[in-house]
Amino acid sequence: MLEATLDTAVFGAGCFWCVEAHFDLLKAVIKVEPGYTGGTKPNPTYEEISKKDSDHIEVVRVHFDSEELGYSKLVDVFFHIHDPTSQDRQGNDVGIQYRSAIFYENEKQKLTAESVKERLEMQHLWDKPIVTELRPLDIFYPAESEHNDYYKNNPDNPYCNYVIAPKIKKFKEKYRNDLKSS
Repeated sequence: MLEATLDTAVFGAGCFWCVEAHFDLLKAVIKVEPGYTGGTKPNPTYEEISKKDSDHIEVVRVHFDSEELGYSKLVDVFFHIHDPTSQDRQGNDVGIQYRSAIFYENEKQKLTAESVKERLEMQHLWDKPIVTELRPLDIFYPAESEHNDYYKNNPDNPYCNYVIAPKIKKFKEKYRNDLKSS
């Protein structure tokens, strides 16, 4: 058996509970970690992020087998699981911590993200321009452990039921060929 070619990607697309739930369904995704990046405050907490006492963004770090699933596919998924035209908000979640951002780890990721973004802009899928930031990844701070697998571990939470679950249903229809087998 061949060893997996592991890589990572970091995305900010609103509440990390929702973003994690989507990426976790994709085959070749080994692990998804919620966390924070993009700001200057060391070791931010969820409380600080929620109170806007930090300039960090809620993000996920996706660990994936790049031989089975390319970075460009992850970027494409990223753009389709949130509104990349909305500045500092996703639905009812409002604040700078909900910015749309791709944090690239190297020049290849940067060029790939720019290419996918440009292709999608040319397709005019949205009525407004894409505002997604492309930024180099500096430091990734893992979120507190209670945020890991939040959607899976809290199926009765109203946010999970009314916000995440309908998005997951649409996602499973659109990306059915890219999902892990149940």
